[in-house]
Amino acid sequence: MTANALALYIHWPYCAAKCPYCDFNSYARQTVSEARYLAAVLREIDHYATLAPSRTLTSIFFGGGTPSLMSAQAVGAILDHAAARWSVAPEAEITLEANPSSVEASRFRGYRAAGVNRVSIGVQSLRDDALKFLGRLHNSAEAIAAIEIAAATFDRVSFDLIYARPDHKLAEWRAELVQALAMARGHLSLYQLTIEEGTAFFDLERRGRLRVPDSDDAAALYELTQEMCGAAGLPAYEISNHAAPGQESRHNLTYWRYGDYAGVGPGAHGRLSIGGGRVAFSAALDPAEWVDRVARLGHGEADRQPLDTSEQAVEMTLMGMRLNEGLDLVALARETGRAVDPEAIKLLRSDGLLTLSPGGDFLSATARGMLMLNRIVAHLSENLMVMHAAPKKTGFEKSEIRV
Repeated sequence: MTANALALYIHWPYCAAKCPYCDFNSYARQTVSEARYLAAVLREIDHYATLAPSRTLTSIFFGGGTPSLMSAQAVGAILDHAAARWSVAPEAEITLEANPSSVEASRFRGYRAAGVNRVSIGVQSLRDDALKFLGRLHNSAEAIAAIEIAAATFDRVSFDLIYARPDHKLAEWRAELVQALAMARGHLSLYQLTIEEGTAFFDLERRGRLRVPDSDDAAALYELTQEMCGAAGLPAYEISNHAAPGQESRHNLTYWRYGDYAGVGPGAHGRLSIGGGRVAFSAALDPAEWVDRVARLGHGEADRQPLDTSEQAVEMTLMGMRLNEGLDLVALARETGRAVDPEAIKLLRSDGLLTLSPGGDFLSATARGMLMLNRIVAHLSENLMVMHAAPKKTGFEKSEIRV
């Protein structure tokens, strides 16, 4: 990841329907026309290009919501505008999230012509009963057809599935994974169902009308997922993402490796290195309010906060530990002046939860550690130490660690 590399996220907040498990900033009713929304996106791109000039875009990601509700013309206009404001790497990854209804799948060729070279399809299940439970508007036949059309249209294809649904049995998930792996085109995103506050599922769970698998059953489903995907040549490179070598999502790797990214659209977040520091950005949530702010101010920012090195270290730890490669300890020291207390590492290694790379540069969770990653990350974050130059004494880093 070069110093001037930049990832760009474009948010489309509208969906045909709001899924009962979804806590993303998305809306079933479109309150802003595509033309007005597009104008605001282009203007906010100008804003971030001014803040972060002379960068090279290594990836562009259209997320949502359901970006496949956008016209191909709007997608093309955004890509052309971004290319006019920044340089674009020859191998830049340009991803668009899509839902697998037949109408949206028929648009794939238009998106490809506009410049999209990777599509991520929100399948969520290959079982019709599960799709109905999850509030999806497509059926399994439409999902399979969308994957096939995508594979014939785009260079790279991924699709999502959700497991650990209520009463989800190992045999059922095994059969679904066999089918998914037979159709996979190098990348799968496999998410455990989590009940998020503010969703319809959260209300059902609170009233005792929905119960997801307990921790032991969920762990068994997770372990089966790792086993089957690894055997099929799609090992996990991040806790929920599996890919053949070279097929990893470059855009998401920017997040997890704590690179720079600009977020455009309502509710979008960004992290940019500006003036020798790192700044966190977040935009107004409501689409109409965001469009209005962009029209008045030239951007939709609701908050802009410089991050001190302690905050950066915590964020870098949180993101890096999600990766199979682990947290880059050299980058952590270089960027934040922090290191994880060797005693904290020693304790978790002795429990079989962490491992160090042969050179000691990367700290990663073991297979067992991934099952309790939140607790591990919290422990590591509480044991980040300020560093100062000193002879190597710990075998951990070329510095001594002090509080």
